[in-house]
Amino acid sequence: MKRKSLKTVLILWSVAILLVACHQSESSENFALKSVDVEANFEAVEIDDVESNDNSIPEFKNLKIIKSANVRYKVTDVKIATERVKHISHAYNSYISDLRFENNLYKKENRFTLKVPSKDFDIIMDSISSVAEFIEYENITTKDVTSEFIDVEARLKTKFEVKERYETILRTKAKSVEDLLGVEEKLQRIQEEIESSQGQLKYLTNKVAFSTIQIDLYETVEYKEEPEHYKKTFVAEIKEGFTSGWDILKLFFVGLVYIWPFIVIGIVVFILIKKRVKK
Repeated sequence: MKRKSLKTVLILWSVAILLVACHQSESSENFALKSVDVEANFEAVEIDDVESNDNSIPEFKNLKIIKSANVRYKVTDVKIATERVKHISHAYNSYISDLRFENNLYKKENRFTLKVPSKDFDIIMDSISSVAEFIEYENITTKDVTSEFIDVEARLKTKFEVKERYETILRTKAKSVEDLLGVEEKLQRIQEEIESSQGQLKYLTNKVAFSTIQIDLYETVEYKEEPEHYKKTFVAEIKEGFTSGWDILKLFFVGLVYIWPFIVIGIVVFILIKKRVKK
């Protein structure tokens, strides 16, 4: 009986140990799963945060950018290259605002400024570069005036609201002459500020709408040393003789005009002397 009871106790003890071990393994597995779930949720929160931040970024189409470029190209023929650039500019509703041509013993150079629509800036730049035999440099600059544009618009809106309030005061509350004059003076001042802001806004709008491209086209020419002396042809000498003779004749008549008082005095003296000699 004692042996049976001892076996029973051992069996119950083994079962108890197995149950405790299973419970511990289940709790550890649950803990691991829970930790994995927490990490996955944390990653999901990060993704949501990024998406919410992306929504706060302004769209690029609302930016106000002033573009400008300065390029210098070597071409085979300046005249032909200039005509090609003009043709490209006309195709994209652009225009040349300034042009200067220079010709010397070393090169021919044509400098001009091109005003182009900002939406076609990149296409026109690619088209113009096709005329180049060698690209010396291409400098492109951009200036973001979005904040300035928004600031001017906000100020203009505020000034319009102030103007409306002054106009309401002028119609309803201003009774004496002094009140009328004071309100009218303030209205005139705010109107001047509105016109100034409108002018600034128009200037920024035009700058954003049209980009500026400064273009230098040049071609090198074969250097020829200038002769120290030129040999004149027979025809050139005859022409020079006629020209010189005419210049001398003009100087003679002009000289007579300058000394006409002395000529008159001389004639009078000659007549008097001649009469006296006769007597």
